[in-house]
Amino acid sequence: MLDDITRALAEVGQPFDDTRTHYCQVQATALDEGRCTLAGAVLDDATLAALLDGLAARFPAIRFETAGVYVLRAAQPRTAAVGTNLTGLYAKPSFLAEQVSQLLNGWPLEILMTEGRWAFVRQADGYLGWAYAPYLAPAHGCAFSHLVSAAVSLLRAEPSPAAPIVTRIMGGAAVAVDAVDAGWSHVTLAGDSAGWVPAGDLRAFSVLPQDTAARRGQMLADAARFTGVPYLWGGCSALGIDCSGFSQLLHRLVGVTLPRDADMQFDAGRPVEAPFEPGDLLFFGEAGETRSITHVAVSLGGWRIVHASRSRNGVYEDDVQAVEHLRESFVGARRFI
Repeated sequence: MLDDITRALAEVGQPFDDTRTHYCQVQATALDEGRCTLAGAVLDDATLAALLDGLAARFPAIRFETAGVYVLRAAQPRTAAVGTNLTGLYAKPSFLAEQVSQLLNGWPLEILMTEGRWAFVRQADGYLGWAYAPYLAPAHGCAFSHLVSAAVSLLRAEPSPAAPIVTRIMGGAAVAVDAVDAGWSHVTLAGDSAGWVPAGDLRAFSVLPQDTAARRGQMLADAARFTGVPYLWGGCSALGIDCSGFSQLLHRLVGVTLPRDADMQFDAGRPVEAPFEPGDLLFFGEAGETRSITHVAVSLGGWRIVHASRSRNGVYEDDVQAVEHLRESFVGARRFI
């Protein structure tokens, strides 16, 4: 019977198999006199409830004990912010593990559990992974007012291009401006770095484009700033970026939130057909019985695209119809603006 329950756990847990946004690691450890002891961890109460409902439907005579199941999202969550200018998000608690994404300064995080010097964190969009805990800081108390719209902005000790560099702020990071001086803006970052950046490197949330045409035009201008940025799996900054990190960043800079990965973006967007508008996302996949999404590009209008290309090792423009592997692997297009 315990083996039957183990198999049932695998079945009812299938909706939570995507470890990018779900956590469900529960085992049946003992069965005695109609009571089954469960142990492990789940992301939230809803996950645990779904497991128990599925088990109860299959084994109505068995009582399932869940005292040994840890719910990661507690009623009073532990919060933090990214305290460095940039850090990796990893599949496992090790710098040698796969980098699944990156985190920019000030991004809010929910700490779900810790292991040594590592924290298992949840981003605001639900994306999960391991971050190096010494690179995190207390949750940022200031209200963000601007996005860094430059690919990289140099934070200086004084409002002068000759002043010493304090650090670099990556494009897409949110900052709070607390003073201005002759074309310079003073910002304080999570982790307590403070200094001055050129005001032109920032874009106030209050002036983000609101209509579709303005957003499309701004995305084209922003995309040009990232030309030549090298390709990096899991990257989402001008120090290295992958295809979905690039499409996500361009949308963030016009105030639109996208899921992190290409397949997630494909599922979330509105389907569109050619002719494509600037800002539409074009998706590509590997051949097979079904096409799994493996790449995303941003349309510049029609089949002309800009993308973080692994084959070209960076952000460059291409014409889908002129590149055989792109033309033959095209799956479909989606729109978010």
